[in-house]
Amino acid sequence: MSVKVKICGITNLSDAQLALHLGADYLGFNFYPLSPRYINPKAAGEIMAALPAQAIYVGVFVDAGLEGISEILRQCPLKIVQLHGAESNEECQAVAELKVEVIKALRMRRPQDICQAQQYNVTAILLDVFHEKLYGGTGRRFDWSWIRQVGSQKIFLAGGITPENITAALTVGTYGVDLCSGVEKEPGIKDSDKLNKLFKEIDRYYASNQKKRNK
Repeated sequence: MSVKVKICGITNLSDAQLALHLGADYLGFNFYPLSPRYINPKAAGEIMAALPAQAIYVGVFVDAGLEGISEILRQCPLKIVQLHGAESNEECQAVAELKVEVIKALRMRRPQDICQAQQYNVTAILLDVFHEKLYGGTGRRFDWSWIRQVGSQKIFLAGGITPENITAALTVGTYGVDLCSGVEKEPGIKDSDKLNKLFKEIDRYYASNQKKRNK
């Protein structure tokens, strides 16, 4: 099974269309008002309405509360909610009752932080690097070898992934990869050359592995 690719921080239709055309499995929309990639629900809904019906959207929230998330779900057809704040497992379960899948993001500062993953019963865990002010999209990475300590949960790897290091990210063996700043011109605006290079590198990686298996 090839890795799932999530392109996050979508703010406009052309970037969304290109990402899907190249092979993105998920598009992420950031509903955290303090994020440089924040998009208001009305604008996000208009983008989604113009995309293929089978596209899968992830809404990114930071300590938004159940009512705030519910309001955006009424405006946007999100299939997945990504909780990037200090939400407890109980809060994650309450969100899941809104009939969406839940990804809990954890910010890695030291190896033992990864043990937090065992506290959550969610669809998947996203591992990102810790930053004092930002919740994702930092361009930084943590030590990916820490992931070996995770159990059987589905893991998305995030933080500092670029077309240049995507091969190294794929060798970690996670369920998915999450890219944002690594394929941007500026916050919220994707770079078409970087996106194209990203998916070419992913295709090259799997083609190479297939050749090795066929020998």
